[in-house]
Amino acid sequence: MADYHFVYKDVEGTSTQWDDIQRKLGNLPEKAPAFKPPAYTPAQDEASAPKDKAWFDGKTEEELEDLEDDKDLDDDRFLEDYRKKRLSELREAAKVRRYGSVTPISSSDFVREVTQASAEVWVIVCLYKDGIAECGLLLGCLEELASRYPGTKFVKIISTDCIPNYPDCNLPTLLVYHHGAVKGTHVGLKSVGRRCTPESVALVLCQSEPVLNDGKSGDDDSSREAVMAGVRRQFIERVVKDHEDKDNDDDGYNSD
Repeated sequence: MADYHFVYKDVEGTSTQWDDIQRKLGNLPEKAPAFKPPAYTPAQDEASAPKDKAWFDGKTEEELEDLEDDKDLDDDRFLEDYRKKRLSELREAAKVRRYGSVTPISSSDFVREVTQASAEVWVIVCLYKDGIAECGLLLGCLEELASRYPGTKFVKIISTDCIPNYPDCNLPTLLVYHHGAVKGTHVGLKSVGRRCTPESVALVLCQSEPVLNDGKSGDDDSSREAVMAGVRRQFIERVVKDHEDKDNDDDGYNSD
């Protein structure tokens, strides 16, 4: 007679109440953990994978030339992110480079170009008159500083257009504006040092406030410290160069 005996097996990982009691008593080994298959991860298609800088760096010159004609690459996320980042960089650079020279203004421009503009940046106003040697000397220094620190706005205006009957003996005069108010006044060439150089003017302007901004430093304090360190270095280099030039001139004179 056939043996119809069979052993019933439940779903793997399940347990009976009897087995649980026996495990608590130590009569059965601990239940094995239920089998869990690893999560499915589809193989990534290289063509559809997002491109990054390393991906482009690994391409040869010929491969990069071929990519220029690849229409599918136009929709790639990397290029879209790159365009956005580059546009942001260009906008920031444009903000910094919107100055860089000494701009002449008239009395009708003063409120817009100085008072209102100083709400965002430091503005240096030079009161001057043509034909006065001291004014020409200071304006030359300001032009150099304007190119070094494009984050600061430099303007010049004829003195009597700005302040009627302003005495010529006070020229040149520098007015420092910020947040719509005068933060500093420097009257006459002697106010910027015994020798009027871009470095001496910068030291006077930044003595107590972060007036000069190169557009690269972060907060005002770090900007001022960077400017002061750079100005001192340039000042020392200029002094050393002047002494070397003088020594060379003396040597040439003695040899004659």
